[in-house]
Amino acid sequence: MVELETRELEYVVALADELHFGRAADRLSIAQPALSKAIRRIESRLGVPLFVRSSRHVELTPSGEALREHGRHALNAVGAAVRNARRAADTQAHLRLVLKPGGDAGLLSPILAAYARRPDARRVDILFSGPADRTDFLREGRADAGLLYVPFDDLDGLAHETLHVEDRVVIVPSGHRLAGRASVRLSDLEGETLPHWKGVPGGDGTGPEVNDVVQLFHMITVSRMIGVLPRSLVEPVPPGLVSVPVTDTPPSRLVLAWNEQDRRPLLASFVAAALDTATAPG
Repeated sequence: MVELETRELEYVVALADELHFGRAADRLSIAQPALSKAIRRIESRLGVPLFVRSSRHVELTPSGEALREHGRHALNAVGAAVRNARRAADTQAHLRLVLKPGGDAGLLSPILAAYARRPDARRVDILFSGPADRTDFLREGRADAGLLYVPFDDLDGLAHETLHVEDRVVIVPSGHRLAGRASVRLSDLEGETLPHWKGVPGGDGTGPEVNDVVQLFHMITVSRMIGVLPRSLVEPVPPGLVSVPVTDTPPSRLVLAWNEQDRRPLLASFVAAALDTATAPG
């Protein structure tokens, strides 16, 4: 069985990122000849070329591209495993919860209160993410749990529980042609400009890039675009804007997610408190 050491994966990823032996060697804090020798040794062991070298540049081969992608995930997994092992031995470790600003459907405060009443409760550190990197926080071990929106966030490799289900609404200026409607369908939005969310690959928006909901509201106010969002992200609706239900979009789910390999009692207790809150009357 062919195996690579973690350090060797770091060599490949660094060179694949830099495409320059000198810069990659500096990043790794090793001599350039040592990096060149290590890459040749790795290629010989794998039996495939990873890089095409010339006197002027370095290029990735398809095999190199595949190893960079999977190698990066492997390094992230190793790093997360080490951090989790250390945290498991730390009886005073805090629990880290990641979410985007305003992305809790009003559940954050009651969840924290319910968890604080549990005898094994720890301090919960709140981390705020960008539009689309909460899953990275979880997969890389930078957060223990996260509040994610489905179907917008990728749950691959994550365990999760649904806390809240809601419809989606379109946000338009108060003078917009759809502002007086009781509801709309997706076909009613044809020809409208929708936002392109920063950091979201393959986003369906053709309009200007936006970083967060606050920026989106500003752009809608000046009639540069409209937006479709889960209802909880837009309540209360800012002055000058109107929300209209979109009847034929699938519902949005707010889920509590965590790395599916993380089975610590600390995390299980927090999940239980969140579920108790989500199912409590009122």
